[in-house]
Amino acid sequence: MNFRTERVGKLIREELAKIIIREIEFAPGTLVTITEVDVDKKLEHAKVKVSVLPSASATSALAALGAAAGSLQYLLMKKINIKPMPRIAFASDRGPERAATVEKILYDGKIGG
Repeated sequence: MNFRTERVGKLIREELAKIIIREIEFAPGTLVTITEVDVDKKLEHAKVKVSVLPSASATSALAALGAAAGSLQYLLMKKINIKPMPRIAFASDRGPERAATVEKILYDGKIGG
């Protein structure tokens, strides 16, 4: 990834996080965090990876984000003046959940052992 795509990804991540907080309502107790934004070299597509806690709400949260992708794209274009604006797509990132599980296993092992 070159410097421009990294900067664009970071900018999309920051602005999209603000927009999602204002515009999308998730189930009570659901926490949705943007973990990473991968932008392709031609700046045509941006894969937005999100972490959803609790993981049981992941399917409904991704469905809500997918359904609102068009309006989120429009609001993002109003905030960021980039030509071309990458088309956003959402994907689940289970890395933080797996890391928490490993930490719990390691912690429980130290206490029990």
